[in-house]
Amino acid sequence: MQMRTVRVAIAGFGGVGRATACLLLSRRARYRQVYGVDIRLVAACGSRAGLSDDRGLGEDQLGALEDGLSGPAFIEASGADLLIEAGPSDFRTGGPGLGYIRSALSAGRDTIVVSKGALVHSGIELRQLARRSGALLKLSGAAAAALPTIDLVDHSLKGCTVLKVEGILNATTNYLLDAMMTRGIGFDAALREAQLGGFAETDPRNDTEGWDTACKLLILANFGLDADLTMNDLTVEGIQSVSGERIEAWRREGLVPKLVGSLTRADGTFSAAVGIKAYPLSDPFANIRGKDKAIRIVTDAMGETIAIGSGKEPLATAAAALKDLEHVLTARAAAHLSE
Repeated sequence: MQMRTVRVAIAGFGGVGRATACLLLSRRARYRQVYGVDIRLVAACGSRAGLSDDRGLGEDQLGALEDGLSGPAFIEASGADLLIEAGPSDFRTGGPGLGYIRSALSAGRDTIVVSKGALVHSGIELRQLARRSGALLKLSGAAAAALPTIDLVDHSLKGCTVLKVEGILNATTNYLLDAMMTRGIGFDAALREAQLGGFAETDPRNDTEGWDTACKLLILANFGLDADLTMNDLTVEGIQSVSGERIEAWRREGLVPKLVGSLTRADGTFSAAVGIKAYPLSDPFANIRGKDKAIRIVTDAMGETIAIGSGKEPLATAAAALKDLEHVLTARAAAHLSE
């Protein structure tokens, strides 16, 4: 049987996009052996530059993107069968990824989304586009990356009704609170430390004010649990106003604060919030340290499930995107056999 070729394009070529490209190319032998497909990276682009080659790009070519080769039309012209969107995220506008995702899904191109903005801004529209065109839409990398969230609901807890979700979904805020509690340093000092370490943004407000957690919570609710929530349905509190006095009070009470996204189902509908919760030391969430993340899901039949993720970025997010690729390959192989 002739080996099928699957042509992949990557839109968004910062740290995550480059890590995804390199990991993809390193796994080509695996894809041939396990799925019987020849994966070719035929296009990659950032905001202003890109590169394409029908024969497939090699890792040695990825440092020489050409100006002007970018945008949805560039991806369309590459002939890619599958898009991995890994650009910057803006949940207020959906851009810049929204244009790439719309174009791909409208054309029936399977799409793996890493950035959160378009999914939060236009999630209903994108789900409808995928249904109409028959394209597969996967988004593990956007929903806490290496920490399994949607996968737990879609696979491990299949058939159960989810009653409650709690998630420590942002590594930066968990690091900051942990540093403040365990080492007694203030918020500003902890933030400078995280920025110097390269894992807090220069403008950290999306993280520290709770918006990144809110985006991940909405993606899990809407794409994993078929809710129909918007940012306006959430109350969102961050950690930027945590004082030394609050830290000392938690310490005296034997509690550990975490920034948590919460979903609760009551009478068939979900309510959602992001805010600080303080846990006793006996609770597993109290022991989620540093840049680790965690999720707790309570269901009607399987009780409580907890997962903890500690993958190193950007490799962990790249691996989450390529986990989605393997789900797509499995689904398409099954469809191919049934034809």
